Amino acid sequence: MTGHRPHSPAAARQLNHAINYLRDHVLADPAVADQPLVASTAAQHLAASVLSAFPNTALADEGSPERNDAHPVVLRRALAYIDDHADQPITVAQIAAAAHVTPRALQYAFRRHLDTTPLAHLRGVRLAEAHRDLVAADPAEASTVTGIAARWGFYHPGRFASLYRDMYRRAPHQTLNGG
Repeated sequence: MTGHRPHSPAAARQLNHAINYLRDHVLADPAVADQPLVASTAAQHLAASVLSAFPNTALADEGSPERNDAHPVVLRRALAYIDDHADQPITVAQIAAAAHVTPRALQYAFRRHLDTTPLAHLRGVRLAEAHRDLVAADPAEASTVTGIAARWGFYHPGRFASLYRDMYRRAPHQTLNGG
């Protein structure tokens, strides 16, 4: 951090909104907040919000040589790491370390070759795993959509249902119930 005041009043409002959202919607439900992926995602969201609001040196500039480090081998390492650790709270920095590049170079690689971000790809992998769990679950054994979603880091059931419908063209409860 290079300053103690937000960039602008709008940045301060956005940070305040992020804090209130995490407090009121994510951490308010202990059953969801206790899930490791949810807690990790909430912490990452808060950290990103703080970095966005305050002056800092954490972000590489656009002219950085890191923009040239986007090789397919970087992606293969990163994708393998994501697949192997999707059930754990992982960060972009950890994915980048596994791929042997900086976080910014990793972001450029994903953007250039996959037209997405590392965290968006991770979300897609987790969504696929949640789908697999919904298909395999026995609703008679008290499996719930909310429980499965939270296990894979989706703390907001409505947001999970929306992402799920966009990907699988059906509601998650229909998959759970075998319909």
